[in-house]
Amino acid sequence: MIVDERTAAFINSLDPGKTEFLNEIEREAKETNVPVIRTEMQSLMKLLLAVKRPASILEVGCAIGFSALFMSEYAPEGCRITTIEKYEKRIPTARENFKRAGKEESITLLEGDALDWLCRLEGPYDLIFMDAAKGQYIHFLPEVLRLMPEGGILLSDNVLQDGDVIQSRYAVTRRNRTIHTRMRDYLYELKHHPLLETAILPVGDGVTISVKTKQG
Repeated sequence: MIVDERTAAFINSLDPGKTEFLNEIEREAKETNVPVIRTEMQSLMKLLLAVKRPASILEVGCAIGFSALFMSEYAPEGCRITTIEKYEKRIPTARENFKRAGKEESITLLEGDALDWLCRLEGPYDLIFMDAAKGQYIHFLPEVLRLMPEGGILLSDNVLQDGDVIQSRYAVTRRNRTIHTRMRDYLYELKHHPLLETAILPVGDGVTISVKTKQG
């Protein structure tokens, strides 16, 4: 963990909770070892949704649909959500969860490679949530920026990789070095990009909040 367990447990103990349906989906995800956004990230996401009140959201990385359903629950009425998922085994579960929630009309699930879809989408999207393959964030960024209006928010999850990203490249396992390098490049780009203002927060597994300050 990035934040020590006692601090995280105390903060999470203050959380008012979610709807019973979201609790059910979260339990099912944990039982099948499908990662979903952590409680800390859920709190931050609710805050951003309340502040930004987006009319349109793009999610890169749907899994079984928990975060899309979460955003749909706390976004303004009429908000449209588009989510992308490549892993074929999770797509039917996501569609079934959207159906169970009665969200088939407000959530659009696009099947296939995220970069292929990002190049084809037109936007704009007021909020973009990045929660896909961590090594691909840096490759998604140019298209994500194109899809963001001025004032749009980019929220990226799992950017500190349980603290591994702060380690030397040679302190992580060889198979993780490419992801380690690409995530460092991504964080540097977010902090130095002329169109963005970015904060990196030790929330959950690390999160960045970027605002597009001007069109480019």
